[in-house]
Amino acid sequence: MRELKALVTGINGFAGSHLAEYLLCEGVEVFGMLRPGRSIAKIGSLRYAITLYEVDLTEAPEVAKVIKEIKPDLIFHLAAQAAVGRSWEDPQSTLTNNIIGQLNVLQAVIAADIDPKILILGSKDEYGMLYPEELPIKEENPLRPTNPYGVSKVAQDMMGYQYFLSHGLGCVRVRPFNHLGSRQSEEFVVPSFAKQVAEAEAGLREPVLRVGNIEVKRDFTDVRDMVRGYYLALLKGEPGEVYNIGSGTMTPLKSVLDFFLNHSKVALFVEQDPSRLRPGEVMESVCDYSKFRAKTGWQPEIPLEQTLGEVLEYWRKRIKE
Repeated sequence: MRELKALVTGINGFAGSHLAEYLLCEGVEVFGMLRPGRSIAKIGSLRYAITLYEVDLTEAPEVAKVIKEIKPDLIFHLAAQAAVGRSWEDPQSTLTNNIIGQLNVLQAVIAADIDPKILILGSKDEYGMLYPEELPIKEENPLRPTNPYGVSKVAQDMMGYQYFLSHGLGCVRVRPFNHLGSRQSEEFVVPSFAKQVAEAEAGLREPVLRVGNIEVKRDFTDVRDMVRGYYLALLKGEPGEVYNIGSGTMTPLKSVLDFFLNHSKVALFVEQDPSRLRPGEVMESVCDYSKFRAKTGWQPEIPLEQTLGEVLEYWRKRIKE
């Protein structure tokens, strides 16, 4: 039996690099797309085991050429502008990158006349505004996005469903909740905490940890558990269906902050930074992932404290370097 061939868009990103690592361990032949000129530092030595293509996903002919050449069995479409804060600053590029990029991938599959399983990556931000009685969130919950990133993900989600209905593409849709780990950008809240602690320990900043709204509660999963879920979604998930993926546990952000304060080697003060506050902030979010567990057998395995400790060590190492 020949190896499965997997194409990962955004392979040089946070989740993409972890997914590539996991797929190689599973004996999958991995191909990756990344924007021209972008760093491949997150891939590290894995780059020698992967075939990489520099492609602008908004350029349809380039995308079509690569997909026709590879003829992948699995497509993990992870490339996206994923920072909610940045989506407020530049909603146009968020919508263009996320929607047009996916459109070009799906059109390329049709043009190549192939039948891969395709991961359509939605987000918990599709659900947006929630009412207490709706928790934990099931897949049938109304979608009420409260930021431009969430809107782009609703569009990607529905596009995947439409291409399944209209063209018979093997689109499996997932809505991942917050995931954490090494290599995540400091634009996101948890690595931002860790980086600030590491900088304060190294004497590179004053001993003040600047935060946004720490009263929110979130569903956190280790990125390694999450990418294992992405693989299972394509192996065992049903095309056309949508699945929540998350820990099913709601954690106060304040307790995550306390972890970093307690593990800091220097005493830190906490100060709210108005620039870190977001309009339309959803206060509580947690998923019901029972549908995905029943279909694939997936469950999260890595404890949150282990993940947080590894994120802190990752940033200590980066700051030291």
